[in-house]
Amino acid sequence: MTSFIAFAALLLTLWIGSDVLADQDYLIGDEDVLQIGVWGNPELNVQIPVRPDGMISFPLVGDVKARGVSPRELKASLERDLLKYVKDPTVSVMVTSINSFKVYVIGEGITTTSGVITLKRNTSLLQLIAQLGSLTNADLANSFILRNDKKLTNDFSRLVRKGDISQDIQLAPNDVVFIPDNFEKRIMVVGAVRNPGIIQYREGLTVMDAILNTGGFTEFAKQNDVMIVRKEGKSTQSIEARLKDVIQDGDISKDVSLQPGDLIIVKTGMF
Repeated sequence: MTSFIAFAALLLTLWIGSDVLADQDYLIGDEDVLQIGVWGNPELNVQIPVRPDGMISFPLVGDVKARGVSPRELKASLERDLLKYVKDPTVSVMVTSINSFKVYVIGEGITTTSGVITLKRNTSLLQLIAQLGSLTNADLANSFILRNDKKLTNDFSRLVRKGDISQDIQLAPNDVVFIPDNFEKRIMVVGAVRNPGIIQYREGLTVMDAILNTGGFTEFAKQNDVMIVRKEGKSTQSIEARLKDVIQDGDISKDVSLQPGDLIIVKTGMF
């Protein structure tokens, strides 16, 4: 008896440590592969793929619906059906291969290739984002999930930038995750700086920060003749920044807070 208990404990340990799905709340889908066993009836222990119609064919009972039910629910259904043929049947159902849990990631704001991602376990939005690579170019404020043709309201920016886990949700099969590019919200710096180019906007960014991020002024820069060009709807506004005063006098009130999409022009003077 002792050896039997030890053997049973070993089997349990191996089962828990294996790659099969132990989450009984997972909903089975098309193309998933199931390992089904009936205690004391080895001839009924089978591995079955879920057909495209969502059904499986099980010995003695025939076709049984598997799509959209959990392993626990399928176990109960099979035990009821087998009562006609097996005395007190004890059924086990494990998902050995998940092929149905697909989500669709689109948008230019991620470094990985957009497309279909097959998830192997229940996955939250934050866990998915962690797999997508750098979000440097992502417009999180305008990212969203489309589920059953409805746009969900959770805030990607609050989730990722501020760690607000109340915005995290469990993904569902066939969710569409849209992450657009933030190109229009980036800051462009041109003119007399050492490395003209585009930098990412972040909250609290100032003109001086942007200049430092592009290598600082060249020796020909007119530091008190820096222009910020800002779009406001269909109109354009020009804002002057006197950064020489900021540097020499430490007068940070003359620094200018930036907004997404600003263009910074550092003018050149020979003297």
